Amino acid sequence: MVRKVSHIAIAVPNVTEVAKFYEEKLGLKLVGREDVAGSKVTVGFIPVGETRLELVQPASPDSPISKFLETRGPGLQHVCFEVDDIAAELQRLEAAGVRLIDKIPRPGAHGTMVGFIHPSATGGVLVELSEQK
Repeated sequence: MVRKVSHIAIAVPNVTEVAKFYEEKLGLKLVGREDVAGSKVTVGFIPVGETRLELVQPASPDSPISKFLETRGPGLQHVCFEVDDIAAELQRLEAAGVRLIDKIPRPGAHGTMVGFIHPSATGGVLVELSEQK
């Protein structure tokens, strides 16, 4: 069951440069960054209430975010919903015929386990499900 919006991910070429807008113009604060080796990205975190903006920068040329930036340019990359049990949610969705990118949870930022739902199942938006560990 979905508990809340965890974060909104924005694909960017450079976390530091893009974070300047959010800090200088909106008064928000980049509070940290994390390398997610399995996804080949560096993520910068900007809290907004109970939700975060995550600025997602490619960490290598073969990162999925590199490909995203090449084809679509910077912008909204995915929306993430926090769930209680990621494995159960992915199994439930698969059984319901929902097209998944991940059928098995994998490590995400902040020590979470995550799984992605294919945009073709969600009206064109990449959706991530995340379980806090």
